[in-house]
Amino acid sequence: MGEVDEAFIQAVEHRPKIAVTEAEGIPLINLSILNSNPPSNPSSLQTLVEEIGDACHNWGFFQVINHGVPLERREKLELASRKFFAQSTEEKRKVRRDEVNPLGYYDTEHTKNVRDWKEVFDLTVKNPTVIPASHEAGDNGLKKIVNRWPEYPSELREAFEEYAKEMEKLAYKLLELISLSLGLPANRLSGFFNDHTSFFRLNHYPACPVPHLALGVGRHKDGGALTILAQDDVGGLQVKRKTDGEWIRVKPTPHAYIVNVGDIIQVWSNDRYESVEHRVMVNSEKERFSMPFFLNPDHNVMVEPLEELITKQNPAKYRAYNWGKFFATRKLSNFKKLDVENIQIHHFRIKEESSY
Repeated sequence: MGEVDEAFIQAVEHRPKIAVTEAEGIPLINLSILNSNPPSNPSSLQTLVEEIGDACHNWGFFQVINHGVPLERREKLELASRKFFAQSTEEKRKVRRDEVNPLGYYDTEHTKNVRDWKEVFDLTVKNPTVIPASHEAGDNGLKKIVNRWPEYPSELREAFEEYAKEMEKLAYKLLELISLSLGLPANRLSGFFNDHTSFFRLNHYPACPVPHLALGVGRHKDGGALTILAQDDVGGLQVKRKTDGEWIRVKPTPHAYIVNVGDIIQVWSNDRYESVEHRVMVNSEKERFSMPFFLNPDHNVMVEPLEELITKQNPAKYRAYNWGKFFATRKLSNFKKLDVENIQIHHFRIKEESSY
């Protein structure tokens, strides 16, 4: 990423301010009660459920501590990630992803049709993972995608597979808490994830000479159910505050995870919880590493508001859509600049009928 290509330059209205607003109020939630089995105190569990519900409603984002993920597993994968990205571009591109298999290394990703200042390595949690063969509506074919493993570092595969198991456990705990916060049984959402299409990303954001013009990742919302992010101490994640639209920097908390609800939970909750825009700033002096886990349902799941949350006063706000096709369509824009906005959940919003 030598001299700065125009493809990286954000439109004026989306350029980051170098003076950042530090996040005040993004909830920091202690999950220690979940580490005893069963949870020791019902009233403490209820308090935790309420905290999760408030965070999902007011922010769409929160941080968790005492989450039960062993630190050594996270550090092992972080170290392997740094070793991988330290290689030459030529070496990394030996495991480059493509339109046939969207897993592997990539360094020319676009968000909102502007190139991101980053390089990534994508891995699927279930190996192989079954997804639609294409984004075309009439094509019912399926394909299996498999992880590509680089020769170096040799420990990357084991580090990833151990860590991914821990991420799955944490994701399911969070799903149960979110379900309870919506007034539903703890296991109401788990059936959508029997053969899930979750994936994992290793991110590397090199130091950038134009941090006022480019972004590590442009503004976007996550299309899946939940995202659980490990970020290093450099930071850079910004969340669009719901109250005033201000971009707020999420200050790194040592060993915490940052969690955000994705579009699917927005739809399931019938807009009670909202998937919030976020982006990543770059740093002119320091490189940054992060590791997001994207919890996604089975490819054949039809996403629509949960029937228990629909009433006469609060009718369904979205029509059903197939997750696998949505996912396949979204992936297209990673490889080429589109002339139109990529698919979003608002394309499935049911227009309110006029009372006239």
